[in-house]
Amino acid sequence: MANTSHSGQALPAARLHEIHDMLALALDATESPRGYPQPLREARSYMRTALRQTVKLMGVQA
Repeated sequence: MANTSHSGQALPAARLHEIHDMLALALDATESPRGYPQPLREARSYMRTALRQTVKLMGVQA
């Protein structure tokens, strides 16, 4: 099954799952119990936003 992005190009479901997994791993890898400097907070925010958008493209109920 292929999903269609805003540009009209189809993305295979497997590719979306791979992107989802990489974003989740990046968030896990940057997790810190001591807090985050501003640039890392921003980067993690962008990753979370990308992860949410990927989930929407996948059609998964959150």
